[in-house]
Amino acid sequence: MIAKPNGGTVIAVEQITYKNIDPRTRNMIMLGLCLAMLAACFDGTIVGTIGSVLAADLNGLELYAWMTTAYMLCETIMIPIAGKLSDIYGRKPLFLLGLGLFTVGSLCAGMSTSMEMFIACRAFQGLGGGILIPVATAAVADLYSPSDRARMQGLLGAIFGVGSGIGPLLGGYITEFASWHWCFYINIPIAIAAGILTIKKFPTPISEGRSKIDVKGLVTLSVLLLDVLLLIEFGGSEFEWVSLTSFAMIAIALALVVLFVMIERRAENPMLAPHLIRNKTVIMGAIFMFVFGIGMMGAMMYASMFSIYVMGLSVLEAGEWSLAMIAGMMITSISSGALVNRTGYKPWLIVGPVLCFAGLFVMSGTAVNPSMVLSGTVVDTYMWQYLGGMFILGLGLGCMMSVVMSAIQNSAKPSEMGMTTSAVNLMRSIGSTMGTAIFAMVINAKLSGELLSLAPDVYAAYPHDTGVLNYISMFTADQYGSVITAFGNSVNFTFLVGGIILLCLVVVGIAFKVQKPEEDEEFEAAKKAVEGKDQAE
Repeated sequence: MIAKPNGGTVIAVEQITYKNIDPRTRNMIMLGLCLAMLAACFDGTIVGTIGSVLAADLNGLELYAWMTTAYMLCETIMIPIAGKLSDIYGRKPLFLLGLGLFTVGSLCAGMSTSMEMFIACRAFQGLGGGILIPVATAAVADLYSPSDRARMQGLLGAIFGVGSGIGPLLGGYITEFASWHWCFYINIPIAIAAGILTIKKFPTPISEGRSKIDVKGLVTLSVLLLDVLLLIEFGGSEFEWVSLTSFAMIAIALALVVLFVMIERRAENPMLAPHLIRNKTVIMGAIFMFVFGIGMMGAMMYASMFSIYVMGLSVLEAGEWSLAMIAGMMITSISSGALVNRTGYKPWLIVGPVLCFAGLFVMSGTAVNPSMVLSGTVVDTYMWQYLGGMFILGLGLGCMMSVVMSAIQNSAKPSEMGMTTSAVNLMRSIGSTMGTAIFAMVINAKLSGELLSLAPDVYAAYPHDTGVLNYISMFTADQYGSVITAFGNSVNFTFLVGGIILLCLVVVGIAFKVQKPEEDEEFEAAKKAVEGKDQAE
């Protein structure tokens, strides 16, 4: 990477670009990026299966929610920071830093002797994961031409889907045949392999020029994200949505938004450049990835619960069934990336939401019959309908991710690639967090109504805000049928709501256009200056 001062700032320019990089070197780098992203993705969801076993072993059941929350908070906060810093200092330093943090966090998590230690290690892992994902995504634009980026983003999209989907399944198998400690030790050889593939071959800076970091913006954005994510995560559970705590957190968030905008307008090198809002492709891409996060997380969360409690599958069997959705995601993520240059972006962004709705609609029609669960016939009777719906849903989700990310990168300035990419990744991450909260509210509201109708004794016995898991686990034998029926109907309704939410993206897909990047005059001037210096030497 080359650097040239310009009025106190440093303009970073890739020394090795897609125009002159050796294909073998590029393939090695890409393999390393894929390995790192795979580990970061499945580690974000791996505690879904092993959480109860791990918490019981460490005597920390009261801190159960923080196992996931700590990782999610740190990952989300680091995404925009890592993207911007990678534009300043290059992808390699940030990638290796993220890899190091993730590896150390994984090692210490596996060695944890208390719940407090484990949560701290999960936070450390989240910092690493929050660096790896946006840097790996942005690096595709450094390594591949605009015409090839969609294909490679399709590959990363498939990796993202596989990693996120197999996390719970992998955790279940490892815990059953070894111990939960190895769910984290397994990251170490993967991280080492990723480091070996990238440490020598990754493009490096020619000079270590320094650019002024927007410290005020960095701190303000981090506090803003922390406030918003905690509000989403604990609103409705730790405190009521209509409460003094909620109003205070909302007021703080609004004040921080105003402060952040003021800071960024005056910043010499802003964390999130204000002019991004004028880029329609970035705005539409952010909307797409936000709703994508909501739909994917909600479907993955409650699809597993439905198959376990309503269809009578074991945790591992439910994980195996989820591979139907992952298979669908892989097919369209890779094929959309390979074909988008011929078809354009719009067809995929219109078909994707329609397929998501169709898949969730099929899933919402799965019959609920508790007696069949006991006899073991539900799986045989409704397996193909449910699996078919999950597969169609996966096809729809896979249509969107790689296409949107390649469109974003093809509309971004070269010197702002990391910042632009991470801004959209940030919206996906926030969407995933919000999706969990939204789907939880919808299903709990529907479940209360179902229980009041089918099992009023259960409805009266437990607090209405106790949550889904308590309702379906705290019942007597004679209440079993009514509770399971109420729960199954509630999940089916939630699938339908999720499908309608995703279907709304058709409107954005119809209006979607790829905006050419603005002229990056400083970038090109710095590039020509260094090229001239090289020729003179």
